[in-house]
Amino acid sequence: MSHFYFDIWDGEALVVDEEGLDLTSQRAAEVEAALSLADVAKQLEPFASSDGLAINVRDASGPVLRAIFVRERVQPIN
Repeated sequence: MSHFYFDIWDGEALVVDEEGLDLTSQRAAEVEAALSLADVAKQLEPFASSDGLAINVRDASGPVLRAIFVRERVQPIN
C-alpha cells in the first residue's frame, strides 16, 4: 500500500489534500484521480469562466501525476 494525496486546482484556488488515501498501486491512484476529476467537473457551471481544472497527485516522494479536465467551446460549422 502507498499513501497518495489528491490536490484540486479549480482554476481559482488550490485545495490541498492533507489526509490522502491508502491505495494498492500508482495505477489505483490514477483511476482515483480520473474518477475524482469527473465528479468535480460535473459540478461546474457550463462554460463558466475558469483557468482550468486539475487534480495533482503526490506521494511522500513528491508529484506522481496530474489529471487535467479541458473544455472548450467549438463554433458550429455552417
